[in-house]
Order: sequence, then C-alpha cells, then structure tokens
Amino acid sequence: MKQRKNLQWNSNTLEVLDYNIMVNQEYIDLFHLLIEHAENEVAEFKKAERNFDTDDLGKYFSALSNEANLRGVDFAWLVMGYHEPTRTVVGTSFKNSEEGINKLKHDIALNTTDKLTFREVVPISVEGKRVLMFKIPAAPRNIVVKWKGIPYGRDGESLVPLNQSKSDEIRYQSPIPDWSAGLAESATLEDLDELALATARIMFKKVHGSTIPANEVDDWSTEEFLCHSEMMREGKLTRAAILLLGKPLALQKIHPANAQITWVWKDKDGEVVDYEHFSIPYILTVDKIFNKIRNKTMRELPGGTLFPDTMKQYEDYSIREALHNCIAHQDYSLGGRITLVENEGFLFYSNKGTFIPKSIEKVLKEKGPQSEYRNTCLAHGMVHFNMIDTVGRGIPKMFKEQRRRFFPMPEYDIDEKERIVSVTIYGISSDDAYTDLLRSDSSLSIMECLWLDSVRRHKPITKEAAKHLRERNLIEGKSPRYNIALSVARKAQQVGHYTKETGLKKDAIVKLVLQLGINSGRNGFKRADVFEMLEQSLPANMTHTQKLNYISNMLRAMQSSGYLSKTDNGRSWLITDSGIQKLEA
Repeated sequence: MKQRKNLQWNSNTLEVLDYNIMVNQEYIDLFHLLIEHAENEVAEFKKAERNFDTDDLGKYFSALSNEANLRGVDFAWLVMGYHEPTRTVVGTSFKNSEEGINKLKHDIALNTTDKLTFREVVPISVEGKRVLMFKIPAAPRNIVVKWKGIPYGRDGESLVPLNQSKSDEIRYQSPIPDWSAGLAESATLEDLDELALATARIMFKKVHGSTIPANEVDDWSTEEFLCHSEMMREGKLTRAAILLLGKPLALQKIHPANAQITWVWKDKDGEVVDYEHFSIPYILTVDKIFNKIRNKTMRELPGGTLFPDTMKQYEDYSIREALHNCIAHQDYSLGGRITLVENEGFLFYSNKGTFIPKSIEKVLKEKGPQSEYRNTCLAHGMVHFNMIDTVGRGIPKMFKEQRRRFFPMPEYDIDEKERIVSVTIYGISSDDAYTDLLRSDSSLSIMECLWLDSVRRHKPITKEAAKHLRERNLIEGKSPRYNIALSVARKAQQVGHYTKETGLKKDAIVKLVLQLGINSGRNGFKRADVFEMLEQSLPANMTHTQKLNYISNMLRAMQSSGYLSKTDNGRSWLITDSGIQKLEA
C-alpha cells in the first residue's frame, strides 16, 4: 500500500498531493478536510439526497474543471450528500450502482470538450450514510472546457458563465515546459559516446542530404554539429543530447531522470524467460533492443494461401516506431522507465506520461504533423538522426501495416490516473474471425477497422464513430452496448458469436417463457426460474442486474398482453389460455 501523503489547504485552493488515492479511508479524510472550509472555486457541495439534474452536473463539471486549471491544481471536487448551510451529512441515493455511475461518466463525456469526464466517482460512508465524491480533472492547458458548447466558471460559490478574461487566460497559457531542452549544466563533450556521435553524423547526412552537402557536415566541429542538430545551445549540452548521445555514466548529469529501457521475454504461460536493462546512448540502444526481439519468419499469410509467401511476425517499422515513440514522449520528470515486453504473439510497450494528442482517433484523423510535443528538443534530435519523423505518419503507418498484414489493430491504453501510456502490437492474429473480417471487405478504412475492433472487444467508441458505423450498417444496438451487425458477422463467419452477443429475439424468448409456464403446471414459476432458463440466451453484454430487470419487464408485458397471470399469493406466474394459444400458434 502506498504511503499516505498529507492533504493541504492553501489560499482557498485545495491541493491534493497524492493524486492516486486508492484507499477509501483517504477519501473520508479528504471529505472531512473539504467540509472544514466553505465552498470555493474548486470545491462544491450538494445535498442531492435522491437525484440531481445531469445538465446542472455538466455545468458544474465545466466550471470546476476550468477553475482548477486557473488555480494550478490537478483536480477539483464536487461532493453529494452533504448540506453545507447546516453542516449536516444527509447522504444520497443518486446513481446508487456501479452501472449508474459508469453511465453518468459516459453521459458527461458526450457533451464536454475533448470528451472529458470525472476521473473518479467514489462512494464513501460517513456517519453511516452514503456520500459521493466526484473527482474532476483540471482543464488541459490552452483548452477551455465547455458543457454543451458553453464554458462555465465560478464566482466564489456561484456558478456563472466563464468570463472572457478567464477564458483568455486558459487559451493563451504558455506551452508545456520542454524538459529535454533544459541544459545539463555540468556536462561536457567528454560525456558523449564517440560511436554515438559518429552514428549521429551519418544519420544527419542521410536526413539532410538534399539541402546540406555531406562534406560540409564532415567539416563541422563537434560543437557545430551539435548546434545544427539542436543538441547544444549557449555552449552547453541539452538533456536531449545526454539521452541520445551520452555515455551511461553521464546519467548523473540529468539526475533524477531514469533513462532506462527494460526488455522482458515471456513464454506462452506469461512466465519471464529472460530480461535485460538498457541505458543510454539511445541512438545505439534501440538497435541492441531490436536485435533482442525474436521476429520469426512466418511461412504463410494469415488464413492460408495455396502458395504460401513468407513474412516476418512483426513489421520492422512498427517495432522501431513504437520504441522510438516511447523514448520521444516519455515524461522523464516522473522517474519511470520504458518497458518492452515480448510475449507469445504480441509486443507490449509502455512509458510514463500522458498522451498529448488525448486519443488515438485524433492522431489517425490528423492530416498534418502533431502540433505539440512533450520533449520538442528530443523529438527534433531524433528527427535529425533519422529515428522518427514529425510529419504525423508514424502511428497511422503502424495501423496501415497491421491492416495490410490482416493482423489486429495496435491497441493503445492511456491511463491518465497512473500516467502510463502503453501499446500492444500483435504479430499473430489472436482471432481468426477478425482476420476474416478485415479480408472480407477491402472497402473498410483504417478508422472503421479500429472502431469495429473496439465494438468487438466491448470497448467504448465515440458518438460520431457509432453514427458512421450505423449509417454503413456495420453495427447494431444502442449506446453504449453496440454489436457487430449481422451482415458483417456473416462475412466474418462470426454468426455464432453474434447470436451469443445479441441474444435470442423477443418472440423466441416469449415462447420459451410460455413453454416454461406449460411445464410448471398449476404451481407456476418464479422470476428465478426464468433467469435460470434465459441467462445464456440474453445478450452477453448485459450485466446480471440488467438481465433481471429485462425479465421483470418482460413478465409484466406478457401479463398486460394476457399471456400470463399471477397466482393468488402473487409469488408465482401462471400461463393463461391466451398464452397457450400463443404458444400453439
């Protein structure tokens, strides 16, 4: 368990020093800290004993998120179940289920800027009563958070439209500081690896050969070369220079950054077979790691062909691109390491930091280069040394390569709470039906493949994505529980899976219940009997509670239709004469 850190209140601004509160007691401590002070720009209390309007909640989300940004804190808080005027814990039954809370998060995301929603909604018990703690993330730098197109703010305890002055203050915030551009004050040229420097010159000439003659680059002194490649300024080496070109011992010059990449090899059972830690200079390290990966040659394309061709298990470009992205976008100030785990059939990469573009969909939609980088100096150096490009094609090309090979799309997991970004690249199709799906319709775009894969894995997709897929008749169902359309399932030979996911049609279910009524005779049957019979026949993505509610509603509807009636004690159901006629029809 993590050591608990203190919570501090400073100038009417809440600063929660432990951003990863996991223990319920810590939320209770936070609650008591909050109620010691009156409402302000980053703390709001609501009585909300039974209900609260979602539209009003969205306005508070916008206001508290914007105010948290302006006051330099990571989160604001909204508390339900507490009556501030009387300083009384009243409790709340609002969204009294995990399903209700998850739906609320989804509903808020549908109408906020960049699909922001609550980081956490945590129920706690205070004085034996349920209190809800809403953890609201601060608005991202340069982005005003709006609710249904309107930005909100706070004027003391009051909810008001965000004034122009505050809006401008957020929009014109300075860019994220570039850690990699900072100077390694005590570092000298003696801290750089000679082979790394020689390799960097070769790569620089390859990248800039059309604009800078090779002999001119050869004539540059080491200092001139480093200045041209943006690795040195004001006569001093940057931290980026140490990462890309430094000797391992030079890491002490950029302490406490942890410039380490760990490669792990796991067998099919997930057991570690081998591992190795790699350090700087990264320009040389990436080749050493690349050579560690057992990129087997496959003797036939997925699905099989009459005359098998040969291909590598992983595309070389994708292996390098994912690793280079980890290096370029790692938040070195957090002290974490980069990991590459080689599993049976897939590679797993992870690095510390948040995902600057916010979503993979945004990256795939962008027509030009990314507008903002965490480590701009480091990224530019990697461009100069032919490690990455900044024309925005890296991640889209990885998706295209997987599509070309009929492999599942790369899977990105962006955990903002833990500040970890990870990606899984598949080398062997983990689902032959999905491979068939990709091959069955060559008209599917990369984005459509990504969305369909998310639907198939019961992962959320945007409202716009769902609308697009529905218009093309590629999905069925209602938000947020979509299913692959039957026409697609037939092409992909997934009809069995489709039937399991969507469940039996209503008429078939009604007849099963009527047959249960016949079999039960005069004793009748209970809802539990229906559940036992239908549990596997209802849509697979329904929760246990949803299935019970569905059955209750269906039984009442059949009663209204005259097919069922209640026993005298009201505890069981009986089939009526009309029900028997319906069954025999």
